[in-house]
Amino acid sequence: MESITDRNIPMSGVATDYSFVPLSPAIRIDRIYTVHYFEYMNDFSFPGERHDFWEFLCVDKGEAVVTAGERRFTLKKDEIVFHQPNEFHAVQSNGEIAPNLVVVSFSCDCPAMDFFRSKTLRIGEAERSLIASILSEAERSFSTPLDDPYTKKMELSADAPFGSLQMIQLYLEQLLIRLIRQKETPVSHRGRADGDVYERLLSYLENHLTCQLSIEQICRDNLIGRSQMQKLFRERSGCGIIDYFSRMKIDAAKQLIRSQRLNFTQIADKLGYTSVHYFSRQFKKVTGMTPSEYSVSIKRLSEEPEFRKSNPR
Repeated sequence: MESITDRNIPMSGVATDYSFVPLSPAIRIDRIYTVHYFEYMNDFSFPGERHDFWEFLCVDKGEAVVTAGERRFTLKKDEIVFHQPNEFHAVQSNGEIAPNLVVVSFSCDCPAMDFFRSKTLRIGEAERSLIASILSEAERSFSTPLDDPYTKKMELSADAPFGSLQMIQLYLEQLLIRLIRQKETPVSHRGRADGDVYERLLSYLENHLTCQLSIEQICRDNLIGRSQMQKLFRERSGCGIIDYFSRMKIDAAKQLIRSQRLNFTQIADKLGYTSVHYFSRQFKKVTGMTPSEYSVSIKRLSEEPEFRKSNPR
């Protein structure tokens, strides 16, 4: 019988024929400067700036007019643009649609960042999930509100979770890698069957925001079983489909409020609420404030920083 001493293994039991693979990151984020999520009025205008680090702007809802150097263009939902270091950039609402925007600024000197110069890209479900993770981690990591467009320094929260900044770094690096890989991956190969069903259901809900929906009607119209649908939504969104639909309605209401074209009664009627009082109760349940309080708070974000300093929230 062969003994352990007959093999090419030291008596210590540690094998010596392994070799390592050195890790050389293709994308490495050195610093995070700001993480923002904005809900702008339909007449908001940010005059513009330039700085020596990267910044991306992504439209979560609505659309925005973007200036990037000599270019001026409309950025629509699920589109993302990167501003390279020292490029002048500005953003404003188009006067019609009140946009929701994600803005993240960071430092990265990797050659791979050349891919993003002067490009407008479209994000998919995976990229949206990574951006949502960045925002979620930032909310827990920083005491600085994410909705102040004039923030110059993010203050770390005293009770930030362990490794929170590294998590933001990792999510952001994954996002950049996925966007670069898009050019290598045919659109038809992205996503799985569940993702297709989920996206179809989201589109259905979006097209029925003015209606009152029941689970039975959603299942019937989409040829899907109740348990399968609820399981899918809890896995993807963390809540049931009716709760998700309620939040979608309130998001739509917030956008209509910021568009400044309808009063609260008209908004309630447009979104299928039985009364403005019920709409107001649902709005406060989801947002923690009444429609009037929300309108005032959002308008104040559009004021000049000098005025806001003398009138703090």
